[in-house]
Amino acid sequence: MTRKLLTGIVFGSIAFGARSSNSPLADIGVKGAATGTLSLPMQVALSLTLLVLLPAALMSITPFLRITIVLHFLRQALGTQSTPSNQVLVGLAMFLSLLILQPVANEIYHNAWEPMDSGRLTASQAFDEGSKPLKTFLARFAREKDIQLFVEVAKAPQPRNASDLGLEVLIPAYILSELKTGFQIGALLFLPFLVIDLVVASVTLSIGMVQLPPVMLSAPFKILLFVLVDGWNLVVGSLVKSFY
Repeated sequence: MTRKLLTGIVFGSIAFGARSSNSPLADIGVKGAATGTLSLPMQVALSLTLLVLLPAALMSITPFLRITIVLHFLRQALGTQSTPSNQVLVGLAMFLSLLILQPVANEIYHNAWEPMDSGRLTASQAFDEGSKPLKTFLARFAREKDIQLFVEVAKAPQPRNASDLGLEVLIPAYILSELKTGFQIGALLFLPFLVIDLVVASVTLSIGMVQLPPVMLSAPFKILLFVLVDGWNLVVGSLVKSFY
């Protein structure tokens, strides 16, 4: 599963670069891959370039973006500072992204990578086939307003349907949409814990307890509430279901 997902992400990055870049390097990469005449130094250079782009692609065009934002807001709302640690939150977001993207990665792997590897498709044809599942996934969660913004910025023709949109429009539109969605979910997560903070602050001020800050006193109550309602199960379950 991991190999197929990484292949799908890399293939999506290749497709985006090949379709959105007008540089001679992109032309050399596509033509060389199609004819099999790409020199070894150029293959190494292109491979290293794709490896550099892989972390950005993993964070930007996968559910990783929304999940990390929501988990960060949750930790801030609980007031636990660095618990869970960044490594734990990033690891959880990464494995949830693997789970959610498995169908998309399988489709890219079987429809594009395997035919190209066996010689049944050229690199250009494989790019087209591999970008279709990625476009479908991105279009599902990109807001129409954000898509329209980048269509105007790119001065692209108005699309008749989602299949007419290019990755150079869909990817930034998806990122903006996911940022908004993540902030919306994070704001909702803050509300119940904010109520606890307000109640504790009101009680401590009314009885004249000023030795301890209200945030320190409310932290155990917020953690207790989160544990009693099985918060991790609810938050993670809701995040995963929001992509289906």
